[in-house]
Amino acid sequence: MLVIRNGLIHDAINREPYTTGILIENGKIIALTNEIPADALVIDASGKNICPGFVDAHTHVGVSGTGIGYEGSDYNELSDYLTPQLRAIDSVNPFDPSFAKARTAGVTTVATGPGSANSIGGIWTAFKTVGKSADQMVVRDPIAMKCAFGENPKSVYRTKGISARMSNAARIREMLFASKQYLEKKEAAGDDPTKMPAFDFKKEAMIPVLKKEIPLKAHAHQANDILTAIRIAKEFDLKLTLEHVTEGHLIADILAKENYPLAVGPTLSHASKPELKNKSWQTAGILANKGCMVSIVTDHPFSMISYLPVYAGYCVKEGMDAFDALKAITINPARHILCEDRIGSIEAGKDADLVIYEGDLFSSLSVIHDVLIDGRFISSQ
Repeated sequence: MLVIRNGLIHDAINREPYTTGILIENGKIIALTNEIPADALVIDASGKNICPGFVDAHTHVGVSGTGIGYEGSDYNELSDYLTPQLRAIDSVNPFDPSFAKARTAGVTTVATGPGSANSIGGIWTAFKTVGKSADQMVVRDPIAMKCAFGENPKSVYRTKGISARMSNAARIREMLFASKQYLEKKEAAGDDPTKMPAFDFKKEAMIPVLKKEIPLKAHAHQANDILTAIRIAKEFDLKLTLEHVTEGHLIADILAKENYPLAVGPTLSHASKPELKNKSWQTAGILANKGCMVSIVTDHPFSMISYLPVYAGYCVKEGMDAFDALKAITINPARHILCEDRIGSIEAGKDADLVIYEGDLFSSLSVIHDVLIDGRFISSQ
């Protein structure tokens, strides 16, 4: 048994920090208490802060990583704009240096998967950031089905069937409608194999979306694209998360009413295309202040995952409440990627993913002393 004591705990559930012991066994937090078992290994964290391991709800870590060219870039399949059958786990390289950069910076879980070239891109997965086998690193699979709105599908497939926003939306609807019909036929067939429709790999992959087991993970920067994603989700009665949400502050009242999870970012990059022209560090705070569930994301490698807490600090500088910012890199993204039962806060029963640091969490001058993933110091893994 391991006990970390005397540190100031920021658990991402209670606004005010407190001091107590964290008892860890078999990779789990088993109790928060000052009663220390006699046989425990005790780590003294006096003068330091402790928070949950950071969670990034939107990255391409392991599928488009650090120091690679075409040979190592595996996050967009450009042969077809409808590829729901693709799975992140089949591209993830655990030896991508991005994983090491993430965990040494306190990011203990990432969501990763296909990019935004395709109208429907494929299945996303949540991984711990330590390990040698993608299968052993999985926190949850699947967590979402990627889809994309706006400029990216238009740019990639402008000569192959998508030259306008409305045609992209139509392609997504067509896939959803065909998959819905396929599912209805399967359900109507019951146990009679003679009535089963012919197996369709793409439509099979869409079934968890239609059954609301996982959400559509909708890439949408521009306000009208965000609202198109919502429109389609309502038409088919789907779960939905909104990704990037660059112009979310322009429709904050609407998004607060709709109450979909929002992943805001990446913000530390220039407006490289028209739909990014209203990019702002104020967006996350404006949406959080309206009551939205906001996660701050890096979209690594499009901005560096190493600086996730610093990005949260920029949001605080531009008006975001500090506790909301902490939640935006811990418990909120855990909920966003359907993993809140295991990660995102310091509570009994959860994975012992912890960051022990000195200084202001949101400052570039803060010092991370230790990171634990599943109760083990990453230096020992």
